[in-house]
Amino acid sequence: MRKKLLLIFSLAFLIRLVSLSQSLWLDEATTAKVIHAYTYANLITQFSPFDFHPPLYYLFMKWWSSFFGYSEIALRMPSVLFSLLAGFAVYKIGVLLKDKKTGFWAMLFFLFNPLIIYYSQEARMYMMATFFLSGGLYFLTKMLKDQSRSDFFLFNLFCLLSFYTFYGSVFFIFPMYLLLGLTKKYKLLLTSVLIFFLGVIPLFPLLYTQFVYSRKALMLITHWSLVLGKISLKNLLLIPLKFSTGRISFNPKVFYYVFTGIWTLVVWGFALKGIAKQKMTGILLFAPLLLGFVFSFFSPLLQYFRFLYCIIPLSLLMGVVAVKKWQHYFLLAGLVFFSLLYLLVPQFHREDWKSLAHSLINAHSVYIILPSSDPLRYYAPTLPVKELRTLEEVQSEKEITVIPYTFDVYGFDYKKELEKRGFSYKNTKSFRGVWYEIWTKNNTYAGNFLYSLAAI
Repeated sequence: MRKKLLLIFSLAFLIRLVSLSQSLWLDEATTAKVIHAYTYANLITQFSPFDFHPPLYYLFMKWWSSFFGYSEIALRMPSVLFSLLAGFAVYKIGVLLKDKKTGFWAMLFFLFNPLIIYYSQEARMYMMATFFLSGGLYFLTKMLKDQSRSDFFLFNLFCLLSFYTFYGSVFFIFPMYLLLGLTKKYKLLLTSVLIFFLGVIPLFPLLYTQFVYSRKALMLITHWSLVLGKISLKNLLLIPLKFSTGRISFNPKVFYYVFTGIWTLVVWGFALKGIAKQKMTGILLFAPLLLGFVFSFFSPLLQYFRFLYCIIPLSLLMGVVAVKKWQHYFLLAGLVFFSLLYLLVPQFHREDWKSLAHSLINAHSVYIILPSSDPLRYYAPTLPVKELRTLEEVQSEKEITVIPYTFDVYGFDYKKELEKRGFSYKNTKSFRGVWYEIWTKNNTYAGNFLYSLAAI
């Protein structure tokens, strides 16, 4: 079994290296910017109050980058490693739940899940949190069997670390507490809840500040709630779909939904069948989704990637119920197919800011919504950029470059504003997921006259 595990983890590691150097997108570039620009103390006191996540991931990445730098591969490697560690935890949990065969296949279903592979290549906190939660579940499973003090300590430690990494971890932590209650481990339950409460007290001031800031963001940024994930049928259906097929999407949409929908029914059909044998694991799959759904009535967060850790119980349920060889290989082949589709087809990769920035190397006036400019600054740090929403100095320009990234989120009609100022659209140059437009000034006198009329 050791040789098998070594082979599987070597393959899982190598497959994660494919396309690892693809362009960073907005959130990843923000990670790069803040860990480079802030000290450890300032990450907590100056950056975190205006972010929506706890600081542990950024502190870890600050330490990591001091050794390995800020390249795409260096920034993403921690997520690669955390995903492998989480896969090993899934294996150990499966062994405890049933046997080595179950653990082995559950591990395979996790390691080669297309959504897990996608986020194992992302310089964000989601895979780090998933690892801590997988570790917490492993020690909980051990604790339910022999009630070791060390397992109890490590269970609570991993729960706290996951919350300090990603607030959404709480939706998985509470169902684990529920398992303690359902197995009548009331003393362990009460002690764990107390430890968790005491452990997060240092975060309360930051949490309050972030809550106030998030309320302001919802009011000031026109469509911010859509980014966070409002309750909708689409967002609900995307959870099982993306858990099964990853981040790919293609046209025609009818074919996409039929093709991916059939595979989703297959994956979740196995998982639902597995609940009959592992009801506790079923709770860990559905309870976080239910809690997130209810919470989203108060603060929207119903985006599938925020529940990435639910693929842990999903993989375990598939491992439990798939007992025949053809079932094992059929499920694994489907997951690997969707994973390779993402890895090997560039159109499914992240936004190509790298190519966009390279094409703008000689640009004179570039306008973009500045809070969304981190990827551009990462790849073109010396490129002068200006705020699109204010269009400062635009009246003195004859030709400008506009990157309308996130204009719809901010509810800013840049076309209308440019036309008021006497500019006309010239052409567009598109890259994967991003583009820029060239706008030129009309006859100077006429343009100024029209702008003056609009201002009256």
